[in-house]
Amino acid sequence: MSVRVRFAPSPTGPLHIGGLRTALYNYILAKKYKGSFILRIEDTDKKREVKRSENYIINSLSWIGIKPDEGPLRGGAFGPYRQSERNNIYKKYAEKLIENNFAYYAYDTENDLKTEREKLKKKGLVFKYGSSNRLLFKNSLTLKNDQSLKSKEKVIRLMVPKNKKIHVKDEIRGEINVLSEELEDKVLIKADGSPTYHFANVVDDHLMKITHVIRGEEWLPSLPIHRLLYDSFGWDIPKFLHLPLILNKAGQGKLSKRDGEKDGFPIFPLKWENSLGFKEKGFLPNGLANYLILLGWSPKSDKEIFTPDEIIKIFDGEKINKSGARFDFEKAVWINQKHIQNSDSASLLNQFPEFFENISLNEKSKVSIISLVKERASLLTDFEKESDFINKPLSYDSNSISKLNRANSVLILKHLCDCLNQKNFVKKNWKPEIIDWGKKKGIAPREIMQTIRVGLVGSLNGPDLVSIYSLIGEKAFLDRVKSLIAFLK
Repeated sequence: MSVRVRFAPSPTGPLHIGGLRTALYNYILAKKYKGSFILRIEDTDKKREVKRSENYIINSLSWIGIKPDEGPLRGGAFGPYRQSERNNIYKKYAEKLIENNFAYYAYDTENDLKTEREKLKKKGLVFKYGSSNRLLFKNSLTLKNDQSLKSKEKVIRLMVPKNKKIHVKDEIRGEINVLSEELEDKVLIKADGSPTYHFANVVDDHLMKITHVIRGEEWLPSLPIHRLLYDSFGWDIPKFLHLPLILNKAGQGKLSKRDGEKDGFPIFPLKWENSLGFKEKGFLPNGLANYLILLGWSPKSDKEIFTPDEIIKIFDGEKINKSGARFDFEKAVWINQKHIQNSDSASLLNQFPEFFENISLNEKSKVSIISLVKERASLLTDFEKESDFINKPLSYDSNSISKLNRANSVLILKHLCDCLNQKNFVKKNWKPEIIDWGKKKGIAPREIMQTIRVGLVGSLNGPDLVSIYSLIGEKAFLDRVKSLIAFLK
């Protein structure tokens, strides 16, 4: 059987990176086994739906490199792919459950249930609508012949069997056994005719021939209910993998928007309202994907930098961890830096031109500048800052100036000017020549290079000096050397 997986977000706001990681795990598993990745929008909760969310989700997946094989935009043989367009399907299957005594109509009002909850709360008990008390309420089990109920508002509830041990398996956590008395008769169809998550996702997963359900661990407690639904219909159950939470930096609780705001990092892939996303912060899609895959999954080796194809080749669901993974923004930046360094300069410019608009007007020059500074760039937003010294008026970092031996620095810079002004001097050999000169003068190569670097970039930190010389040319090089001489004097 071909592997078929689905990512089924609700359009109730921006996609959290926890959801993005879930999508990536699904996508990688599908591609590893040459299967299909299905995008399904679970939009039955119209009260919580947020405009633009669906487009945001689709754009986020596209940015990270996920292209659904089936979904709302692309279509497919198992659509519609928005749950709000499938209500007739859910109604038909809910009625089948009622016909076969696996579900029933419940007419209890919200006030009825609230009264019962408060009564039990006073006794220190928790209300649960199930096998122990369902015959005490207004439902089709207790009011079978009351014709007046046909026009009343009602829900459809699953009839959880009595005294049944429910066996389920999670591929990450292993075997789980639950007694049916611990479960509630979950609502399957709400009073407005729309399905609940529990019912819609089981029906859809079966009809869409889903073989593996990879989702967050917050849905693990629902697995016994879902097992009962599969058994009630006589359907084969897919394999389930419940992913561990992405925790905050302290490892104390799920990573939240507040954590990001407090520590200054994004938790959404793209910009949402006033919150910048990883894209706007300067992350490469492959860099972020690489980091998210490692949050909760470990390869067999110590290697940490992977291309998408490498991840697909080595990914193994059995290596997914049970425990939560702490989010480390600094580690994410480090991995992104490695992806920038491993990228071709021209490709970076072609794929992400918006980050290089201000470093030069000339496309060829842009590629040269990217090549010059990419070893120092952790994020795409770093390129403009790291290349400022090329186009903007040079200013000297006071801390760097304070570390120079002014007398030696002037000697170094003057000798460099003299060499470059000689007609017979081979200009490309300026570095070894001045190092040899320094040895005779008792001046260390480190001091020489630091002095020249301050002259060229304004500080002790910067790209390779020979590359800078090649990029800015001899005239600009000499002008900067002379400017530092004047400044030091």
